[in-house]
Amino acid sequence: MRAVFVGAGALAVMTARILLKRGHEVIIVERDRERIEELSGELDCGFVHGDGSTPAILGETNPKKTQFLFCLTDNDQTNILTALVGRSLGFERQVTRIENPAFEHVCLELGLEDTIIPSRTIARYLADKVSGQDMLELSAMIKHDARVFTFVADAEDALSLAELSLPADTRVVCIYRGDEFLLPEEDTRLKVGDEVLLITHSRELATLVERFGPHNGA
Repeated sequence: MRAVFVGAGALAVMTARILLKRGHEVIIVERDRERIEELSGELDCGFVHGDGSTPAILGETNPKKTQFLFCLTDNDQTNILTALVGRSLGFERQVTRIENPAFEHVCLELGLEDTIIPSRTIARYLADKVSGQDMLELSAMIKHDARVFTFVADAEDALSLAELSLPADTRVVCIYRGDEFLLPEEDTRLKVGDEVLLITHSRELATLVERFGPHNGA
C-alpha cells in the first residue's frame, strides 16, 4: 500500500512511522525544508518539498498509484483544498483532517467522506473515561490476527445473517440500527442503513473490502 502525507506534524509523522514499520510505502510533502531535513534522518520514506495543496507539487507523488492521501496540515482550509486537488488528480482515497467542526458539513457537501476531527475523538474518549468506559481497553483486546471491520448495509445486503455469506473466520458482533443496538441472532435480517460490526481474521480483510467496499475497512 502507498500513502502520501501532506504536512509533517506529529500526527502525520506518527502515522507514517507505523506504516513504514508495516512495510508500506510513504511519501511526505512538506513546505518547510528544515523540517524535511530533520525527518529525513529518522524516517525511511520519500519527501517532496513544496505546497501540497497545489496540483503541480501534489502531482509529483504519483497520485494514480497511491491508495491514501492524508491531508494533515495545521490549517483546515488547506486540508480541504488539498483533498479536493488530490481527488481531481486521482488519489484513491483522501483523508481530511479538520479541527473546527463547523467545516464538517462543508466536507460532507464536497463529498469528502473520510474526514477526521482528532480533537473530538479525544474529547469523546476522555468523556467516556469519566463515565467508566475505556475504548482503548477494547482496542487492546483485539490482538494478533484478529481485526474489526464495519460496513453499512445496502439493498444487496438486506438478508438474514445466515444468508449473508461471510468469509470463513468472520462473525457479526453487533448491529447498529439508528439509535438501536442489536445483538444478532441467526435469523436477524439486515435493513438498508444498518451498521454491521464484524470480527474477522486479518487474512479475510481483502475479501471483506472487495465485498463491502474499501471505505468501511478497519
